[in-house]
Amino acid sequence: MIVALAMLPVTPETALAMKPGMHLESLRREYLSEGLGREHLAADPLEQFGEWMRQALELQVPDPTAMVAATVAEDGQPSQRIVLLKHFDEGGFFFYTNHGSRKALELVGNPRISLLFPWHVIDRQVKICGVAAPTERSESAAYFSTRPRPSQLAALASRQSRLLASRAELMAAFDELAQRHREGEIPLPDDWGGYRVRASEYEFWQGRPDRLHDRFRYSREASSEPWNIERLAP
Repeated sequence: MIVALAMLPVTPETALAMKPGMHLESLRREYLSEGLGREHLAADPLEQFGEWMRQALELQVPDPTAMVAATVAEDGQPSQRIVLLKHFDEGGFFFYTNHGSRKALELVGNPRISLLFPWHVIDRQVKICGVAAPTERSESAAYFSTRPRPSQLAALASRQSRLLASRAELMAAFDELAQRHREGEIPLPDDWGGYRVRASEYEFWQGRPDRLHDRFRYSREASSEPWNIERLAP
């Protein structure tokens, strides 16, 4: 099932509502995509995700691999940020980050994580809940070697989530590393690597008219069991 692209038009009214203090109550659009029925779903949620990702790529959805990753601190405070999905297979969903970042430190205390793919322009969302664990260093090194050279230098230069006095400080660190590594391979930073998210729950959401959206959840008690598929109220 392919759905049409649907963008929120920018009108004088919507532009006005975007200003601080302006009313947002009247901002809405209808979701006019085709419905999502049980007959449209694969028995395996990974297969279903792969099909939706294929369609997102085919329809040129902006940043289709961008996903909101939510973690929880020791005091119970949730935190979200956008990371990029770099690979997915039966072993999980993979992303990469600095091990000293807020998300990485929160995952040490609580490895539970939620991922959300907000494909607004095709009226779809996919939510994945599971547990994150660091990948082997060899896996991180293999991916790191494929990154553009400036991105490799950026991973070395940025002590992610730490306080930064100014952008000039960051750029000075980047330029110094660029000079130091003018030739040869750039080493994998000791504090940088990948995470594998093993999913225990999936939810596929399709926008429908009148806010009567279609939602289906895949869940199971153990990895050896088949997935249970349930429709949820919107």
